[in-house]
Amino acid sequence: MKVELNGRELRIEDLLSVAKGAAEAALDPEAEERLRACRQVVESVVARGRTAYGLNTGVGEFRTVVIPPEKIVQLQKNLIRSSACAVGPPLPEEVVRGMMLLRANAFATGRSGVRPELVRLLLDMLNHRVHPLVPRQGSVGSSGDLAPLAHIALVLMGEGEALFDGRRVPGASALEAAGLQPLELQAKEGLALINGTQMMTSMGALYLARALRALDAAQVAVVMSLEALKGTSSSFDPRLFEARPHFGAVAVASNLRAMLEGSEILKSHAHVPHEVQDAYTLRCAPQVLGASLDALLYGRKVLEVEMNSAVDNPLVFEDGDVVSGGNFHGMPVALALDHMTLATHVIGAFAERRVARLVDGKLSHLPHFLTTSKGLESGMMIPQYTAASLASESKGKCFPASADSLPTSANQEDYNSMGSVSALKFMDVVENTERIVAIELLCASQALEFARFAPGRGVRAAYDAVRSLVPALSDDRPLSKDIESLRDLVVDGSLVRAVERECRFRRS
Repeated sequence: MKVELNGRELRIEDLLSVAKGAAEAALDPEAEERLRACRQVVESVVARGRTAYGLNTGVGEFRTVVIPPEKIVQLQKNLIRSSACAVGPPLPEEVVRGMMLLRANAFATGRSGVRPELVRLLLDMLNHRVHPLVPRQGSVGSSGDLAPLAHIALVLMGEGEALFDGRRVPGASALEAAGLQPLELQAKEGLALINGTQMMTSMGALYLARALRALDAAQVAVVMSLEALKGTSSSFDPRLFEARPHFGAVAVASNLRAMLEGSEILKSHAHVPHEVQDAYTLRCAPQVLGASLDALLYGRKVLEVEMNSAVDNPLVFEDGDVVSGGNFHGMPVALALDHMTLATHVIGAFAERRVARLVDGKLSHLPHFLTTSKGLESGMMIPQYTAASLASESKGKCFPASADSLPTSANQEDYNSMGSVSALKFMDVVENTERIVAIELLCASQALEFARFAPGRGVRAAYDAVRSLVPALSDDRPLSKDIESLRDLVVDGSLVRAVERECRFRRS
């Protein structure tokens, strides 16, 4: 499989394929022609001695310093070396691959003025699995993700560090082992390599896909819990959602109804006096999870625009103009990431409350902590503690980083997006939410062991998928591995695929 980059049509699905190594990337021939045309403008500006920001001037506070022609190549190296000061643990390999692909696609718009050979080297590194080592902290999300992107650019220059064939090696050694040659950066190219939002956009896109899978799994967990708690499906009546037709709520309610079709549990208490209304985390699942779905789909729109944009400064146009502006500013992505972080936390916090209800015998009318040997055994007592801990941690990460700007570059860059901080928090909250949903699957499946009637078709399929990995709890045992196994079921989508085979489930 090959993904051709033209700067206009890259989809999140394409990014996922390349980031995970399932597809290679190539430059579209028409995009290469655009690159050549814009490069001629850059070379003309330099040859004629016109002053243009970033081509032959310093950057940031040094924007008024004109660089002589013989120093322009050195300027590019200095920009990369001085910007490569990110710190902390390295970013996941797939995030770095996504960054490389996205930067190449931004160049393919033909507005950065870089040479085609620079883009080809970036894609060759990607296809030969030369993965620059990129520390995750250090970007303020304006003038792009400068520090993280600089660590990628170092390797293009034959410097820095990279992972190749599972080993951490100098950048030059990684290029040599892959049969590639480093590039000497020319006018504008150093600045172009770092002036983008590719770290926050790569993380946002990759973890958005996981957040949507967690949301789908959370819908499955809802109906498993509802069946175990002998709840009612009347709150999913389609007429309610015709009266308030938010897209997400309509979609979630449809899924919940589909999974409950054929339920003997629902029939068993349909005419038995019971509570008229379920707790919010059951009754309001379409409204709450639907709102999260709407927020995540908004984020998807923002990310796909950003993925196919000229994210750089200055931009170079065919008419010879070199225009300095703010397309590198990460605020559009930062706001979307902060919104998605909160929406994803809601999914997990909502699930934790159902876990608490499942294990509380006073509320569930099931055995306390889902064990018949109370006192001697603790059953599912402590998984709820873990879920509460994860929900609390996520709650602390929901303050919007985009609300907390700090200035840089001697106040020339006086309002930054902090989008990379938003992206890192989003990553953590998605991972926490996956585990909380896994804990609900664990507890809801255990609760269904006490059911006297068969659940709905979708619920039965989900129960069988859980039991294919995790046996019912008969005696106390360590549950960490069980939770991680079920988290894998959420992350790889196999839980939802099992449900899809049995009922009309529509993925987010």
